[in-house]
Amino acid sequence: MSLVRTLDRPFIIILMIEIVNLLISQSAASELSSQASFGVSQGDMSIDLLEDKNCSEGWMHIKLKPSTLNASPISRTEGVTLYADVKKFNLLKDIKLDYYGDLSGGGFLISTPKNAKRFSSGSGFKLL
Repeated sequence: MSLVRTLDRPFIIILMIEIVNLLISQSAASELSSQASFGVSQGDMSIDLLEDKNCSEGWMHIKLKPSTLNASPISRTEGVTLYADVKKFNLLKDIKLDYYGDLSGGGFLISTPKNAKRFSSGSGFKLL
């Protein structure tokens, strides 16, 4: 098989691109912008889903930090580009990222994706 392009049979490459459709609330966008200003490459944040190693029930928790983690961009808001590992795109589908803050502190919350159970603190979920 030859990969040489000819006029009668052009060589075509088709890339499959998966869309994450991550929604970011205004309060989360503002906090991402604030936190991204502390990173080495300002304006870049990464989101990662980590499996809880302390329990065997399959709970996933979010981790956000200023970096790109050699990942792919999935969203851009308030001057911040959010990156994620391509292997975890299916876990991030249709999630909404929110932020809450009060006098005792604050934190990022994620909505429960389809076919998942929400962790009591709102920072994680378990696929059913």
